[in-house]
Amino acid sequence: MNYYSLNKQAPDSTFENAVVKGLAPDKGLYFPESITPLGEDFFKNIDNLSNTEIALEAIRQFVSPEIPEDVLKTIVEETLSFDFPVVQLNENISTLELFHGPTMAFKDVGARFMARCLGYFNKNNNNEVTVLVATSGDTGGAVANGFLGVKGVNVVILYPSGKVSDIQENQLTTLGQNIRALEVNGTFDDCQAMVKKAFLDEELTSQMQLTSANSINVARWLPQLFYFMFAYKQLHKKYDDIVFSVPSGNFGNICAGMMAQQLGLPIKHFVASNNVNNVVTRYLQSQLYEPKPSIQTISNAMDVGAPSNFIRIQEIYKNQFENLKENVSSYSFTDDETREAMLEMYNAFNYVADPHGAVGYLGSKEYLNENPNVHCVFLETAHPTKFLDVVEEVVKEKQPLPEQIQEVMGKEKVSTIISTYYDLKGFLLS
Repeated sequence: MNYYSLNKQAPDSTFENAVVKGLAPDKGLYFPESITPLGEDFFKNIDNLSNTEIALEAIRQFVSPEIPEDVLKTIVEETLSFDFPVVQLNENISTLELFHGPTMAFKDVGARFMARCLGYFNKNNNNEVTVLVATSGDTGGAVANGFLGVKGVNVVILYPSGKVSDIQENQLTTLGQNIRALEVNGTFDDCQAMVKKAFLDEELTSQMQLTSANSINVARWLPQLFYFMFAYKQLHKKYDDIVFSVPSGNFGNICAGMMAQQLGLPIKHFVASNNVNNVVTRYLQSQLYEPKPSIQTISNAMDVGAPSNFIRIQEIYKNQFENLKENVSSYSFTDDETREAMLEMYNAFNYVADPHGAVGYLGSKEYLNENPNVHCVFLETAHPTKFLDVVEEVVKEKQPLPEQIQEVMGKEKVSTIISTYYDLKGFLLS
């Protein structure tokens, strides 16, 4: 499979080059040159397939022939070493729990898949690769865990000081080895801008090989399509019209769901559920795309004012606004509404949700108001205890800490504080 830059000013790329480079030379995101649907029989017989078999079939075309079949099977098996259960709340709403991995966030899938791809590409290479990643919360921990100890790969994580939860911070600042954390005086958008600037700094890139593990990287982004298929497998015999409500920040997750739809998965509609960082909600209402500085919320992983992956979504829908609007709805919710939703789920269903899942739940309810005959699945993207103070304040009950969270509690935080791009550059060159 070849990949092209969405800025259309760079040569086509192999999968390996797209993974290693992250961004195209013209600053564009890579996109696969073709998408071949999997065929009706695959989805009719999906009940007979394991998660590994489903994922192998779904991802094969995007990585072949560069990753051999036996290697790919091992990568997929190691990536999917945990469960993806669907929990039904009522007849119209279920949640797909994506927090059963090592860092208890949906990003474990993409981070583990990408780390193993990069490890394979680097196995006979003595040159080191530096993975440079900005995080608004969960990406950092997932990437740190996924890449820990991978040969020839150094990881540098930028996160906004004081704007991630304590547990999220522990997950990305306590591992040591090849993982280093930079605490940025600023917002996630500042972190992301620094990362993008580094990729375009020839003085830097001439001295080191940089790549990104944000969802701009095809190997981090594409595997997220797996769990839409896993949810469909669990629900399709019971419900005809399945809608996914996706808590959306950088829009990589919902975009991967749209790729699953392009592969033939019978998804009726998508709901992009936003907090007050609602550039896409406003775009679908006005046709004006106006990124703005991000605003801090309790659903911090969605505090993104300029979502990188939206350009991929526009490409999927051929840059046709009406086509996009037909397939995607978007709603925006405040922190107060989010807290109310968390309390409602706890009281009505005895279900403890994190703030991001609560935004997804609100998007489901909003869509169902006008489309009552569908079944809406919202993605629960992180374990509620990753946002312990918010959750316990809302439900008024102490939450037990899972083993994965207990492991990082009490460990020594190691981070370097930076304020400017030049601080980052100096750190990387030191």
